Amino acid sequence: MSDMISLQKGIDNILKRTTIIQKRMEWNHLRAFLETAQTGSLSAAARRLELSQPTLGRQVDALERQLGITLFERVGRHLQVTDAGLALLEHARTMGAAADELSLAATGQTQAVEGLVSISATDVVAAYILPPIVARLQTEAPGIVVEIVSSNAIADLRRREADIAIRHVRPEQPELIGRLVREVTASFFASEAWVARYGHPRTAAEAATHRFIGADRTGGFLEYARAHGLPLNEANFSAVSENSVVNWQLVQHGLGIGVMMDEIAAGTRNVVRVLDDVPPVRFPIWLVTHRELRTARRIRVVFDRLAVALGSS
Repeated sequence: MSDMISLQKGIDNILKRTTIIQKRMEWNHLRAFLETAQTGSLSAAARRLELSQPTLGRQVDALERQLGITLFERVGRHLQVTDAGLALLEHARTMGAAADELSLAATGQTQAVEGLVSISATDVVAAYILPPIVARLQTEAPGIVVEIVSSNAIADLRRREADIAIRHVRPEQPELIGRLVREVTASFFASEAWVARYGHPRTAAEAATHRFIGADRTGGFLEYARAHGLPLNEANFSAVSENSVVNWQLVQHGLGIGVMMDEIAAGTRNVVRVLDDVPPVRFPIWLVTHRELRTARRIRVVFDRLAVALGSS
């Protein structure tokens, strides 16, 4: 508890110092910090700002000296914003958005929408759901560049691992805002060739004599299957992959029964729903972003387009 109190006091002091020196703070230094935080590296930020990496590094160093804090720590090959840096980042985001709007207004392009927007999604959503949506988005807003972060881990939007996340769980952090898009279902499928060879199992009891595609080596998928009434054990699995796209390819190549979202399966040739008597799994799709990011026009546009597209899929 004392550590949390000390951290909060430290953040409060940072904000006070930031308020005091705002009038003489170099916008170029703040912009260098903002871009580095958003891209995760000095080299990427330098490319975005069309600066040399040493120049950008000096600007970040100058801001750290001015504020008397450390803004980044190195994690592997990437830079991660410190807790002290996160306190400043929200203000930098707001100032950056305001600067963008001012620039557009000055050039008479207030309706223009452009820039990079990163979207985090599970591998299967990234591979099968997002591409046609991004294609439509590029037609409507050609100035936006979409980065798709394909990962089954939940992106930490507070540390700017992504601008927008497509999740299957409701966000609980108060600084995040989420929109429940809709509920989807997933069922068990096998290839037509597999069914022709092994038959068409329809009940949970029949599953015990067939081979499945697993989603992990830790037993999580096995527990999941048992929770849905399937009497399986480790011997039932012919192949395992944590990547859902790979799993779906294994199903299509006849290696066993696997799970897939019904709408994706409906668009896949040569697969058949099996275990028909087992109720489909139901889960929500949430669209999540940071409250501060919703003030950026490009984030707002992509968020709203995604909500409409995902809701009508």
